[in-house]
Amino acid sequence: MPVRPTATPLLLATLLTATALSACGSGSGSSPDTVRISFKQSTDNSIRVMDTYLGQMKKEFEKANPGKKVELVPIKAPDSEYYTKLQQMLRSPKTAPDLVYEDTFLINSDITSGYLKPLDAYLDKWPDWDQFIDTAKSAAKAQDGKTYGVPDGTDTRGLWFDKGVFQKAGLPADWQPKSWDEVLSAARTIKRKVPGVVPLNVYTGKPAGEAATMQGFEMLLYGTGDGKTDPMYDAGSKKWITGSQAFKDALTFVETVYKEKLGPDVSDALDPNYGTTVRGELLPKGKIGINLDGSWLPQDWQQGAGHEWPEWSQKLGLAYMPTQHGQAPGKVSMSGGWTWAIPSKAGNPDLAFKFVETMQTKANAQKWYIANSGIAVRKDVASDPAYVQAQPGIKFFTDLVASTHYRPAYPAYPKVSTAVQEAMEGVTTGDSSVDKAASGYDEELKTATDGQVVRK
Repeated sequence: MPVRPTATPLLLATLLTATALSACGSGSGSSPDTVRISFKQSTDNSIRVMDTYLGQMKKEFEKANPGKKVELVPIKAPDSEYYTKLQQMLRSPKTAPDLVYEDTFLINSDITSGYLKPLDAYLDKWPDWDQFIDTAKSAAKAQDGKTYGVPDGTDTRGLWFDKGVFQKAGLPADWQPKSWDEVLSAARTIKRKVPGVVPLNVYTGKPAGEAATMQGFEMLLYGTGDGKTDPMYDAGSKKWITGSQAFKDALTFVETVYKEKLGPDVSDALDPNYGTTVRGELLPKGKIGINLDGSWLPQDWQQGAGHEWPEWSQKLGLAYMPTQHGQAPGKVSMSGGWTWAIPSKAGNPDLAFKFVETMQTKANAQKWYIANSGIAVRKDVASDPAYVQAQPGIKFFTDLVASTHYRPAYPAYPKVSTAVQEAMEGVTTGDSSVDKAASGYDEELKTATDGQVVRK
């Protein structure tokens, strides 16, 4: 069974705030020779991929820069609480680190709030910046045209499926659904023939945070149209879209999964740590038939990662998520990723960027992409056979970049995302019909975007 949190979200957030603020001491500017780096630490104590990597970079940096020190300030929290905590830290020079790990979906919101420093002056003098692909560069570029973060990789999403469960259900080992109906049909078959497993996991609800929006809802929403028109944001009018049938269709899929009990128990699905349970327990134990999830999962299963599972590539199959009716382009993926950013109130910004340069040499970037099962955003790494062959699945997920979409990560997006999660939660629990949940989203959207909406 999934491990449940031992504290309420409010209490946990309070404890996290107190811990992180006390850890910040007198602030990032207290020592001109120390660079303080804040990052998201896994809530699973056995997963230390980021900790290990940053520990290696700390040693390399301190050796190359005598007299300089690196202080790592981990924030251990589920996604939604990490974002909240990070923003609290960024508000004051007493608590702001020198370097922070920012999800691309949140960065524009933090830029608008004045929390981050533009990096163009550094980037213009950094030769390695030319190695970064344009789409990755744009993920950290604000509407003012300035760049506020250095991406450390991207990601894609697809369907992971258990070959053993499929064999028991009489489903093919080379399964590749061509439509949503075929995904649901496979899940129904698993429910009927393989009791005791979750037929289909789709992340949902506010506790899952952005995982619900991006791994769940947007993987559906962006598969409803022609693959060219954004179903969430109208670039022509610069307004967010309301009243769309596409939105209702995506919600209907989520409703079907939980109404027909094809997904996890609702109480499990709404556990903020469910993603950790999926990766660390359920998939390795053959307890999930189909999992709609991201390219990064194998980072938990590598040697020394905490949940070693060397045979995962023999046990699990990979399939792309199909479009709604199989219409062109036939497959859909979403991409995001994380960036390293310098707070506007950082005490040692120059030292912070010097640390970024250490992390982003070709060798160190490649080491990170492989360690965290990331998709390379440096051209020199992406073309290196050692990267392509480093791990099963890398080629599958890298190839999905051609069919991928990026969130409209404008300043209002975090609030829009929360409204999506509320709509999903309503149909997941059965408290709302699809029409009621969609109407609620439309109203929330108007508030979140100050009325910048267009009906389609």
